[in-house]
Amino acid sequence: MKDAATQTIYLKDYQEPHHWVRDVHLTFRLAPRATRVLSKITFVPNVQNPGDLILDGEGLRLIAVAVNEAIVPYQVTDTHLVIKSGDLPTAPFTFEAEVEISPQTNTALEGLYMSPLNVEAPEEGERESQPGQNAMYCTQCEAEGFRKITYYPDRPDVMAPFSVRIESDMPVMLSNGNPGAFGPGFAEWHDPWPKPSYLFALVAGNLINHPGGFTTKSGKQVELNIWVRPGDEGKCAFGMQALKDSMAWDERVYGREYDLDIFNIVAVDDFNMGAMENKGLNVFNSSCVLASKETSTDANFERIEGIIAHEYFHNWTGNRITCRDWFQLCLKEGLTVYRDQMFSGDMRSHAVKRIEEVLTLRARQFREDNGPLAHPVRPESFVEINNFYTATVYEKGAEIIGMLKRIVGDEAYKKSCDLYFERHDGQAVTIEDWLAAFADTTGRDLAQFKQWYSQAGTPRLSVEEDWQDGTFTLTFTQSTPATPGQSDKKPMVLPIAVGLIGPNGAEVVPTTVLEMTEATQSFSFEGLGARPTASILRDFSAPVVLEREMSAKTRAFLLAHDTDPFQKWEMGRMLAKDTLIAMIMDGTPPANAYLDAIKTVLTDDSLDPAFRALTLGLPSQDDLAQTLYDAGVTPDPDKIYAAREEVRRILAAHLREVLPALYVENDAGAFAPDAEGSGKRSLRLSALSLLTLSDGGATARALYKRADNMTEQAGALQALLSAGLGEDELADFAAQWQDDRLVMDKWFMMQVASAAPDQAADIAKSLTQHPDFTMKNPNRFRSVFGALAGNHAGFHASDGKAYALLADHLIALDALNPQTTARMSGAFETWKRYDADRQGMMRDQLERILATPTLSRDTTEMVTRILSA
Repeated sequence: MKDAATQTIYLKDYQEPHHWVRDVHLTFRLAPRATRVLSKITFVPNVQNPGDLILDGEGLRLIAVAVNEAIVPYQVTDTHLVIKSGDLPTAPFTFEAEVEISPQTNTALEGLYMSPLNVEAPEEGERESQPGQNAMYCTQCEAEGFRKITYYPDRPDVMAPFSVRIESDMPVMLSNGNPGAFGPGFAEWHDPWPKPSYLFALVAGNLINHPGGFTTKSGKQVELNIWVRPGDEGKCAFGMQALKDSMAWDERVYGREYDLDIFNIVAVDDFNMGAMENKGLNVFNSSCVLASKETSTDANFERIEGIIAHEYFHNWTGNRITCRDWFQLCLKEGLTVYRDQMFSGDMRSHAVKRIEEVLTLRARQFREDNGPLAHPVRPESFVEINNFYTATVYEKGAEIIGMLKRIVGDEAYKKSCDLYFERHDGQAVTIEDWLAAFADTTGRDLAQFKQWYSQAGTPRLSVEEDWQDGTFTLTFTQSTPATPGQSDKKPMVLPIAVGLIGPNGAEVVPTTVLEMTEATQSFSFEGLGARPTASILRDFSAPVVLEREMSAKTRAFLLAHDTDPFQKWEMGRMLAKDTLIAMIMDGTPPANAYLDAIKTVLTDDSLDPAFRALTLGLPSQDDLAQTLYDAGVTPDPDKIYAAREEVRRILAAHLREVLPALYVENDAGAFAPDAEGSGKRSLRLSALSLLTLSDGGATARALYKRADNMTEQAGALQALLSAGLGEDELADFAAQWQDDRLVMDKWFMMQVASAAPDQAADIAKSLTQHPDFTMKNPNRFRSVFGALAGNHAGFHASDGKAYALLADHLIALDALNPQTTARMSGAFETWKRYDADRQGMMRDQLERILATPTLSRDTTEMVTRILSA
């Protein structure tokens, strides 16, 4: 458990370490409760910043310390080992230490731990032995987990090659880099590429590999493996193909070739994150790599493809070139997210992918920007770095890369990236280094653009139109609301992609990027024959909120005629949102214009089925709550839920003649996890969800019974549950999949996500009593409480039971896993949106969490920030 006392770290205080590391030799003698770690590290004094040798270390039992094989004085605290500079050689020296750690009791899943967490191990004082067949040793060191393994300068700017020896009876023993000597009870690995400690990895267990291979563009043969527990080896083929596709794409698009002889992926059940890009040994949450048509949905396949690409792309944008300090986290994550987004677009559909990206951005990052957790993409300070693995760092960081590429152009972007890779290979760098490569390539002054990294909040962009004698003028005004610690906002660089549509529906001005740099700025289009309709913010060219007065007629016109897929979808979504807001405010039923527009899109066979499915989707309850709040209206979760359900019923009635045909015509046939098949299934299941409201569930039950893939089986069950049906199918689903942990996560999640508002808390509570529920596994915990937090009306039910239930479990979880607890506490971040009664109940629960004795530093920081709103 971390000390809850807070110490704020500031970007402005960065200093180089007093010592650099030349090489690292580690020996692990694995045992569940008494693993010995022997380190031998060559340090080089930093003549630019001389001082004591300061090594990070937490939860370590120190056994021995030596410098150049001699005993020296040292000081040990709960967090550091310090040797005074006067007791150290002035030349390079060798530091050796032996420590003991207990992987078995490490439920925080940071450092070296064991999975599953309930593996039997001897009690204190009993004889140690190796664990059973199902056990696995695993590490997670980002951001500051290596200090729980041994004493080391656990910071990203200290980079060195690592040599590792693992001693164990486990049949498979893996670490970073290339394999060295192997023998009975031991394995050695050497990583020649300098890396920071957060990229260190070790895995040992009874594992089976799914093998593959890849030939790089220079002819190097690379061995590929996905390592899994026995029984999971049939779920690796898709992940292996995604890895090969990622390697080929990175060579083709960015010119980046893989640099080791082997690339390993390991699937782990107990993992706080989605995956980790450790050099040559990626560790994945099982849910993000294991896939089969019987157990995984199309969404699972798409997510796996994207995450495998993301972690592989980190080999260059994160590993070969890493962060100087953790304030630069957005440099490796924003750039790598952008790269995996472009890869996914190439593999599937750029239009559909972009819409999905914007939905995620608005749901997660805009919400973050609008609340107490708002922070710049590059924060100025932090208490616990784990709390800054946020949507702002990842998703908004990726949007900044996309804007930069849009501003400088494709060719300049490529040249700038090439210069960046050439200039900084093997270095730990900053945002300034990244932007300097672009400035040097293009000659542009990027000082104002850099504000995207330092200024928090989502800019608001308003527009006025003027038509005079063949000249159409757009005048934009930008402003950014105040955020915690930042009240004075400066104008941003905004690339605004605009196209103009003539009265006959033909495009008269193709997509043009307007570069806005001032608070108010006008742009004119001359020589037009008639007043056009402007399509503004095409492809969502900047992460802003566009405030534009538009009639329903104009939105319907753009929905019908806009050539930009994103704007076409956006107009349909805005029509839906206007419809829902009107119903929430005064019960106004949906206009036929909206219903007919949706019908027209759904029946347009020239449009991608996935796109049509997205158009049919309604804005989320949380999105509607934020829209009302922004308009000065206190959102009522019950009214929002009721209005959204009523619109679904009205849509189902209006589309009753086309839904059966959509359902039948979009049978994708034999399952394949590709864009075409998943698009058809998406539209088919969207139609089924509405069809179930009118046919008593007959179609959904029939599909559930005959489905040969999880997408349709789970989709049919979800349609039934959303209609208040499906009790028998739910029981059947559990009986069928009770031995598959990842499918059972779906079973837990669907019940809570689909629950009626007055039942959500009770259903979630009952599921915590299920024999298969465990607090220790992050996936299972999130399947219940992530779903509860996402059930807007259920979480905000007026009795406050959901608030109390989540707080109870966060308090209990914090003692086991502070990182997951802190992230889940974000469910309360919008507490100031709601009425006084709900605010009071949420505040009470937050204060109760904060008053918990020995509350972790992670959760203390998050709850304190949320309460500060």
